[in-house]
Amino acid sequence: MKSAHLHWPSLRGGLLALLAAALFGVSMPLVQHFGAGLGAFTTAALLYAGAAAVGAVSRQRVEREARLQRSDLPRLLSMAAFGAVLGPVAMAWGLQHTSGTGASLMLTLEALFTALLARLLYQESMDRRVWAAMLLLLAGGVALVLDQGQAGGSQLLGLLAVLLATAAWGVDNTLSRALAERDPGQVVLGKALLGAAATALLAVAFGDPLPTLGAAAALLAVGATGYGLSLRFYLLAQRAFGAARTGSVFAFAPFIGAALAMGLGDRSGSWAMVVGGVLMVLGVLLHLMESHSHEHQHEALEHEHAHRHDDGHHDHSHAVMPQGPHSHPHVHAPLRHAHAHVPDAHHRHGHRH
Repeated sequence: MKSAHLHWPSLRGGLLALLAAALFGVSMPLVQHFGAGLGAFTTAALLYAGAAAVGAVSRQRVEREARLQRSDLPRLLSMAAFGAVLGPVAMAWGLQHTSGTGASLMLTLEALFTALLARLLYQESMDRRVWAAMLLLLAGGVALVLDQGQAGGSQLLGLLAVLLATAAWGVDNTLSRALAERDPGQVVLGKALLGAAATALLAVAFGDPLPTLGAAAALLAVGATGYGLSLRFYLLAQRAFGAARTGSVFAFAPFIGAALAMGLGDRSGSWAMVVGGVLMVLGVLLHLMESHSHEHQHEALEHEHAHRHDDGHHDHSHAVMPQGPHSHPHVHAPLRHAHAHVPDAHHRHGHRH
């Protein structure tokens, strides 16, 4: 019997990306609140120390998830440089120089950077429904950002720093696609440890003030959820339906962050925020309902990743059949069939349109 997710392969990826977006979106105004008066390097170090703790406790047994390889180290270092150093430092600085609502809304552009890079580097298929979803999300973000600009509540340098953070995270998101089949706990732990160590050294070098115990505890907790758990769900979403779609659904994070910022007392929004939020919700729904199906050819392939035997692509034998997801090197024989699919590890074929 085939799994239900074969009929709606985008649903699992979309929901995981939406959960990642919610956790990250909530973190933005909280970072601004608890990081007030702290240096950007110290803030980033605490956030990724919290994320590292999540990675440490969420690692899976070797028979359930594929391990990181030595050959993955250069990519992991690049992810840490862009996503755990440049991105959070620019974001922390920007949050101290602009409104929480405006900074949250600027994050919408991260989806654009991610999608364009995923299309360029991985040739991920993007049909009219996906482009329409991305345009709705982008339109919602533009409406929100323009509203903030007209309100005059955002300072230019702060927003430019946030824009730099979105570009850095867009590069990070694209780089992480190649590690989405590895144990996400291991990836989170490796990236977070590298980022926390680098930013802690920079905090000492630049003489950042020490945080109070309360601020440190709060930022560690925010890092654990908004950066650690969020990254874990983001990697699982990329595994399920690719980098471009994950980045696009993740664009809902700014609206969540902006709504919380308003709840915490930021009154710089207006009805344009509601309009932008509705557009973004429609864009997310389009992604969740995506069903792309046609006859396609699978070439012979050998790789390792967590998999099941009820997904239509893993029919190899075991002496004792494992129950549920498990990981080991396995071979796929050539196969031609038709079913609903998305750009996951088994569907990276090209399209004529």
